[in-house]
Amino acid sequence: MVLDALLSVLMLFVARAVWLLIDGILKGVSGHPSSAGVPTRGVQMVRDPVCGTFVIPDRAVMITDGRRQLFFCSTNCRDAYRARTA
Repeated sequence: MVLDALLSVLMLFVARAVWLLIDGILKGVSGHPSSAGVPTRGVQMVRDPVCGTFVIPDRAVMITDGRRQLFFCSTNCRDAYRARTA
């Protein structure tokens, strides 16, 4: 009884994995974007001055330092920059 239930659950996982694989292949062939939130065209990225990570300006943590805008990958990098320049 327990073995039958475990086998049924395993079959569900295998069927879902096969479906996701086929769905991904079909989306790739048809040209549909595979991930939500990924830009479909080129976006100019900016470099975090603390860790060097490239980030998309719309999603970055930003501060204004004098007349220039600085973009950070996280609040930790922003805080490290503020501590370094204080």
